Amino acid sequence: MIKNEMAHPEIVDSKEWLTARKTLLEHEKEYTRHRDRLNAERRRLPMIKLEKDYTFDGSNGSAKLIDLFAGRTQLIVYHFMFDPEWEKGCMGCTGYVDALGDLSMLSDRDTTFVLVSRAPLPKLEAYKTLKGWTVPWYSSFGSDFNYDFHVTLDETIAPIEYNYRDKAELEKRNGPNMMQGESHGLSVFFRIGDDVFHIYSAYARGVESLTDAYSLLDMTPYGRQEDFEDSPPGWPQKPTYG
Repeated sequence: MIKNEMAHPEIVDSKEWLTARKTLLEHEKEYTRHRDRLNAERRRLPMIKLEKDYTFDGSNGSAKLIDLFAGRTQLIVYHFMFDPEWEKGCMGCTGYVDALGDLSMLSDRDTTFVLVSRAPLPKLEAYKTLKGWTVPWYSSFGSDFNYDFHVTLDETIAPIEYNYRDKAELEKRNGPNMMQGESHGLSVFFRIGDDVFHIYSAYARGVESLTDAYSLLDMTPYGRQEDFEDSPPGWPQKPTYG
């Protein structure tokens, strides 16, 4: 008998373990098939032509949204939380970018990945240098971009909306806490010639695919160790960010 006060999974013999593992395997296969169907549905999502001419500041000067594609057909924008008044970027967003690996496969598949934040470019460049990042980072300061894609909330500029919930829905769900300021998200754009289209945006937990760390933790007994998870009593957990 193992005598230990730490929380741990039930200890069984190999036969009982194999039975449980095979049951879980069937559920994993079901999840994989469901994920494939979901990805197929996402690939068929319609898109909206953008008429507004957004302007950004980047390391090479002023840029339009079409310039962020770097000549490719698809563009992924991570809306990194960085208020103009802040000296450092959001810690949660920082964790996501820290976890990014080699993105060369994206360019091989005609796709560009960039960061966009509302803070002025000098602050972004300083933080980028501090972190040692190489991913392109653009400032949307002075444009409507963050407001139009619902990652900066200011009712005096645009109606409150986040994760496809309006102000009333957000207040009912979260109280008044999410009615002002910066939030994070991910948006996907498509280019046909000189025309740019918005095809997809995700927010909150919808951006978890940015990091492999969550997927790896999901395979461990303790999981992500966050309080939203359905875990046995005694499992280590901390408040979930965001």
